[in-house]
Amino acid sequence: MKSWCKNLLAVGLSVALMSACSSSDVEEEPVSELVDIQATVFPEIIWDTSVGDGVGDYYSQLRPSVRYGKVFVADRNGIVVAFDETSGDELWKQDFNDVFEQQLGTKTKGIRLAAGVTAARSKVFIGGETGLLVALDEATGDVVWSTQANGELLSAPTVAEDVVAVNTSKGTFEAFNVDNGEKLWSYEMQLPNLTLRGTGSAVYEAGGFFLGSADGKIAVVVKSNGQAAWEQTVFSPTGANEFTRMADIDMTPLILGENLYVASYNGNLVSMELRNGRVVWSRKYSSFNDLAAAGISLFLVDDHSRIYSVDRRNGLELWSNSELKNRQLTAPAVIDNYIVVGDFEGYLHFIDRISGEVVGRIEVDSDGLYGQPLVVDDKIYVQGRSGKVAIVSLNKQEQKNLEEDTETDAE
Repeated sequence: MKSWCKNLLAVGLSVALMSACSSSDVEEEPVSELVDIQATVFPEIIWDTSVGDGVGDYYSQLRPSVRYGKVFVADRNGIVVAFDETSGDELWKQDFNDVFEQQLGTKTKGIRLAAGVTAARSKVFIGGETGLLVALDEATGDVVWSTQANGELLSAPTVAEDVVAVNTSKGTFEAFNVDNGEKLWSYEMQLPNLTLRGTGSAVYEAGGFFLGSADGKIAVVVKSNGQAAWEQTVFSPTGANEFTRMADIDMTPLILGENLYVASYNGNLVSMELRNGRVVWSRKYSSFNDLAAAGISLFLVDDHSRIYSVDRRNGLELWSNSELKNRQLTAPAVIDNYIVVGDFEGYLHFIDRISGEVVGRIEVDSDGLYGQPLVVDDKIYVQGRSGKVAIVSLNKQEQKNLEEDTETDAE
């Protein structure tokens, strides 16, 4: 399959588009081969295990969640496990197929978890492609409540005080009571004829849920009543066909201070005022990955796996890196002075966040990495397609030795 098609497959475009990709008139875009680097940072795996069968080749936003002294992990087929954060010992395990087999009637296809994991309010929230939303007790793994949303759940639930809200594939944003699962309200968004497979999670701030839509807009939905406080267009789609008019916002908006930052597919990276949605600046970038930030910089991985650093004050580009182009990179995360991203061959790459140079690399799961790395207390939590879960840290001693050797050589 041509690499351009691989990129589309990774984000789950429609079968019709997949067929179009097989046409011989589609020019191949090569996947960048890995080249030797001058490493100055030395990551190492300090703990790893396997949970279920992973997610295979399917679209998924499952990734670990770390809270309450535990690491919570789920696989596509319905296995959810809690590990002790310090020792790595398994504390409890839940199999959704055993619990919900009769309710779902999908024994041959399985539960198909894809949304989560979110740990909050002494619970663990997980959703799936069937629309099932479940709250587990974080201490025991017992089911506290379950409910059915109106559409596939493909992104992590958002917890805001006494409410848990989910963004569904049918263009509805639904809120439930965090303690008993009672449905509180539903907010409907416009759904275009053709969209990327996936939805972005909402972010909660100052009484409102900020979320992106499949038609290129940001909306703020009031927690208390499910009504929109304001709505702003990030990108107005144009073009002669449905593909060129796609403008999905499949990322979680990033809130920093009084501003919100978000990017759309085929569209723009924008900064807007949090209180009213006024666009402060807009730049042409296309992405479906979450943003990361440190200092004055926003870090973005675009739809061809090019990495950018952008000044969040004015949108000016500070640097770009195309060395990992078309390697189906994950969304970026920040650790110390580095950006870390995973790729389809299972490598974690470390990029100096000032210069944009690749300065470290480690292989985690040969089946590939797909979800944004999670950074907690100077540790990186990643989940691979095979079901492998790993904690990666930076070897500070080896890095220090390298720096001392460099200073000695200079003398």
